[in-house]
Amino acid sequence: MIVDLRIYTCKPGKMGAFVALYQAHAWPLQQKYLGRCLGWYTTVEGALNRVVHLWAYDNQADREARRQAMAADPAWADYMRRIEEADVLLDMENRILAPTSFSPPAP
Repeated sequence: MIVDLRIYTCKPGKMGAFVALYQAHAWPLQQKYLGRCLGWYTTVEGALNRVVHLWAYDNQADREARRQAMAADPAWADYMRRIEEADVLLDMENRILAPTSFSPPAP
């Protein structure tokens, strides 16, 4: 198993708009294609204006296949267009994590 850690930095004052757009347009698609969300969070302290979410995959090939299928859906292109037009993000990053031998299993 691997975990895709995704961190999005929103423009100040724009996190609510990003979360609303995501919930309405991306969340249903990601549930359909990616399916194994381990958590979806917004920052309260520390580096602010951040959204963090984690997705579990069997392996890198599983991740690539699922994300390619989602990217091919016209509704994903529509979501990406909406995010660009809303101009809510400053930065996006992701990290691929591998569990240690003593890590609790992902649900």
